[in-house]
Amino acid sequence: MAAPIVKQEPSEDVDIEAKIIELCGQNPKGISDDVIKQAIPQSDIQQRVIAVNRLLSTNRLELLKSGTKILYRLKDPDSANQVKGADTEEKVVFQIIKDSQNKGIWTRDIRIKSNLKNIQVLNKILKNLESKKLIKAVKSVNASKKKVYMLYNLEPDQSVTGGPWYSASEFESEFVEILNAQAHKFLQQRALDANKVYPEEPWTRLQASYATADDVLKYITNLGISKVNLTVKDMEAILDTLIFDGKAELSARTTGTASQTTGDSSVKIYRAVKPLTDTSGFVRTPCGVCPVITRCTLDGLISPKTCIYLKDWLEF
Repeated sequence: MAAPIVKQEPSEDVDIEAKIIELCGQNPKGISDDVIKQAIPQSDIQQRVIAVNRLLSTNRLELLKSGTKILYRLKDPDSANQVKGADTEEKVVFQIIKDSQNKGIWTRDIRIKSNLKNIQVLNKILKNLESKKLIKAVKSVNASKKKVYMLYNLEPDQSVTGGPWYSASEFESEFVEILNAQAHKFLQQRALDANKVYPEEPWTRLQASYATADDVLKYITNLGISKVNLTVKDMEAILDTLIFDGKAELSARTTGTASQTTGDSSVKIYRAVKPLTDTSGFVRTPCGVCPVITRCTLDGLISPKTCIYLKDWLEF
């Protein structure tokens, strides 16, 4: 996220509430208390708390979380006006859905939180909010027959959509296998090039055979085999499958500068290796190439008990 725009005020008294509103207008993604403190250095923490609480209570600001930080953001006046004419039950349902952010919320959970006993009444409210384009229903990969509701303008979290590995709630195993093969091909070519350029320098040859996930991503992007925009994180998931398969190894290289996102001064690097043994049985199963295996549990929403790919593999 770009650094918030901050303009310091002179030492004389200022209207703290007005200044907070101005800062939020300049930074639509939200501002932290540190930004307010920097912009109005003459204000103390009590003054800032009073001003923020008043703006929250008058529905001019809303709270949201970014990592471990609490941010303040201007409320969307259009959404507020559209819900304004609704009855109390509709406002309650809208607020519950809004609080779920981009992970959405099940109909059952809305019923529990809103205390609406009549499912027909709730369905009518949901349809009404959908018709106003205030909310939308999104199919979740965790349960293909169920939908979660979230605000209309939000991009669903990857835990809902499954990220690039899913299309219409279906796991794209062929797509994952193609990416796996192309990533391995790139690392193998990197190793061959290093052997040709540095035949008499083993240490330099070794270092030159490594590639970052970003290097592999650029190669995959240039091939044009992906219809979705992949991230470095996505490519790391693919490279992890090569490691589990014994086709690649992971190391780290110090960059000298700390990452803005992780604070780490090292970067992951990968190189192709020859498997010491035949491919393990595990990586020949759907689980071995599944990018959501870390969220798989026996009794969870993602489970071997309900996995159609594992079922098909066992029946094959």
